[in-house]
Amino acid sequence: MKNAQLSTLFSICMFGLLLTPKASAQIQNADVLNAPIDISKDFQNYLNTFYFADELASFDPATGKGTIKYLRYNYKTRQAFNNMMMKPDVEKANEFPTTEYEESPVLPFEIQFVSDRTIRIKTTSGPQFHPQKESLMLVDGVAPNHPELWKYSKIEGGHSYTSKHGRVEILTKPWHVKIYDENGKLLTSTLHDTDFKNSYTPTLPFSYVRRNSDYSRSMGAAFSLEPDEKIFGCGESFTQFNKRGQKVVLWTDDANGIQNETMYKPIPFYMSSRGYGVFMHHSTPITVDFGKYFGSANEMYIGDDEADLFFFIGEPKDVLDQYTNLTGKAAMPPLWSFGFWMSRITYFSEKEGREVAKDLRKYKIPTDVIHFDTGWFDVDWRNNYEFAKARFPNATKMMSDLKEDGFHVCLWQLPYFTPKNTLFPEIMDKNLAVRDRKGNLPYEDAVLDFSNPETVTWYQAKLKKLFDEGVSVFKVDFGEAAPPDGIYHSGRTGFYEHNLYPLRYNKAVAEITQKEKGYTLIWARSTWAGSQRYPLHWGGDAETSNGAMSAELRGGLSLGLSGFSFWSHDVGGFATKSPENLYRRWAPFGMFTSHVRSHGEPPREPWLYSKDFLEGFRKADNMRYELMPYIYAQAKESSQKGLPMMRALFVEYPNDPGAWLVDNEYLFGSSILVAPLFEEVTERDVYLPEGIWIDYQTKKVYQSGWHKIKAGEVPIVVLVKDGTALPHIGLAQSTKDMDWSKLTLKVYASDKTTSATAKVFLPNDTAVQEIKVTKNGNNFDVTTNPLNGKTTFKTEWIK
Repeated sequence: MKNAQLSTLFSICMFGLLLTPKASAQIQNADVLNAPIDISKDFQNYLNTFYFADELASFDPATGKGTIKYLRYNYKTRQAFNNMMMKPDVEKANEFPTTEYEESPVLPFEIQFVSDRTIRIKTTSGPQFHPQKESLMLVDGVAPNHPELWKYSKIEGGHSYTSKHGRVEILTKPWHVKIYDENGKLLTSTLHDTDFKNSYTPTLPFSYVRRNSDYSRSMGAAFSLEPDEKIFGCGESFTQFNKRGQKVVLWTDDANGIQNETMYKPIPFYMSSRGYGVFMHHSTPITVDFGKYFGSANEMYIGDDEADLFFFIGEPKDVLDQYTNLTGKAAMPPLWSFGFWMSRITYFSEKEGREVAKDLRKYKIPTDVIHFDTGWFDVDWRNNYEFAKARFPNATKMMSDLKEDGFHVCLWQLPYFTPKNTLFPEIMDKNLAVRDRKGNLPYEDAVLDFSNPETVTWYQAKLKKLFDEGVSVFKVDFGEAAPPDGIYHSGRTGFYEHNLYPLRYNKAVAEITQKEKGYTLIWARSTWAGSQRYPLHWGGDAETSNGAMSAELRGGLSLGLSGFSFWSHDVGGFATKSPENLYRRWAPFGMFTSHVRSHGEPPREPWLYSKDFLEGFRKADNMRYELMPYIYAQAKESSQKGLPMMRALFVEYPNDPGAWLVDNEYLFGSSILVAPLFEEVTERDVYLPEGIWIDYQTKKVYQSGWHKIKAGEVPIVVLVKDGTALPHIGLAQSTKDMDWSKLTLKVYASDKTTSATAKVFLPNDTAVQEIKVTKNGNNFDVTTNPLNGKTTFKTEWIK
């Protein structure tokens, strides 16, 4: 065949590869399979009937239980100067017989007090004949109630409860629940129809909708938004950091990238800059309009026929602590998981795995994990929990040898089984999959039903066998496509189970890992509220671009503000080969997150790029490994307090107005500030909170405020808070070979600073210890050392 013909054939083949299903994705906002459900549309449909919360019909202060009277409304239209106007108007009952149904129903309302900072408000739109006894989202299944922490008093027009951190008023008519802080500042309030009398914009107050199509009901919990109020959280959201002015759909979705509005990890929780947070305790789809439609209204459109809302009063750290007390704090991952994870799509054989391990040590790239993605089966992607014998002749021996050299093995898998999968008949025979209304499959694939205990037992046995062979951790991929119309073993449909699916999935893998390996660790893509208990989670299929790198940071910060301590992402992006200049800047950003993995379309291995890139990657990786004592201690403290390792500036500096405006830099733990380079530049604008900051690489000293700062030898800006003694350890090629008996405290202190502190958490220890050093001439001496006898400290003043 002639060269021209070969060239043409090659081009045709490559074009065909680009058109394979792997390269396709779901278009956003289209009514296709598994498209996110936007509940807000039901509240805009003029065919439906609406019930507005009007007055407190009854209330018992001792129990916090009462009733609310609702008034019936429908949208009415009116044409005015060629515009069709639509607004709600009072509506008469349309049921027959007229004696049998309420025109203005009186329905239950309850207030509970979980702690002296946490209030629970519950309303229903109708009788609850099948109440849920325990919730998978709550760490203990149920929320405590401590009314003794709040003092009741009767006030004019209603009732009041006060704790040392805030006050709640319940007003009779018009019905309002108003939440104040300890200083009497109104944080937020329910909205009544009378609150919109001064506006021409038709806005729904606290209400519920009854759909005319099937008479199903959903709650619309409307609360006030105040001027300058900012909203953060809602899970791993890649849109603008401040959610004020956005409409957020909380529906677990295979987002197919990180620069769109859908989410792998939606969380029904958010916090406000006014000093409160809200947990919407539901698994149904939820849409929250944070002042997008009407600037002063926060509309929580909840798919459920009841509203169960927790309000947390305090600064961001208080709110996160209270929320994670309720839904669970992250378990502390093992030390080796904080090392570098080497991966690509995909290593196909034992030979490849051994060669990568050999090259990692040859090129001195400190690494602790090698991940095998979709190619360890007989047929790629066909997950049957069996190593392909032809490609992995002795997987057990391979994993044993790798562990001797300091490498743990991670394996990819997913909970969907194609009809050609060898396990498909067994799954169907044992009734382990989600069914449709007829008892068949809703999809082509069998989707494991994790609400069925027998499914969990079967599934965990498959993982146990691989743990016994030497696997250390599983990638918990996918989980976003639980059938919305499916019938689940729990007795509920996917309307309630879809968003819970990732939590059940995460839990199943994490618990068998804990049982078999003694630690809680997964590598998961999808989540729901409570998934933070089962670390860790990574940021999905990022594009290989500057925009994606920036969006990845916003997503990670948002997830951290939703109760997740540990998070990672695919360094360099995922979708195509990472351009060298992008990968060079992305690598140090990855090294300054709680966990770090290079993964995506090959090549990913740093020695397959230029020599300069290899050296730069190694320096960034070395920096992380030498900082491991700081990372490990900050991780432990974060897990105990419900704090994110990668945290927005305002978490540590809530009284700094500038800290609430920054979304392109972050604090790594409590003492290091990180500003990645999102463009091909050597310097960038950096905002520094109050105090003095010292550049980790250049040693330059900066005051608070805005500065244009040059990156150091490693292309990233990293600064250390004045008065910090950063613990360092001798460089090793894996955490297994680290010597924790000798640590160096690098003291970052300005000339006038006379003391500094370090936080240290030794492997196999029980608590984080604080080491204090005091200035003595041209150095600092250790003056407080609760670890005396366990490790020795050398000090070095960085100046």
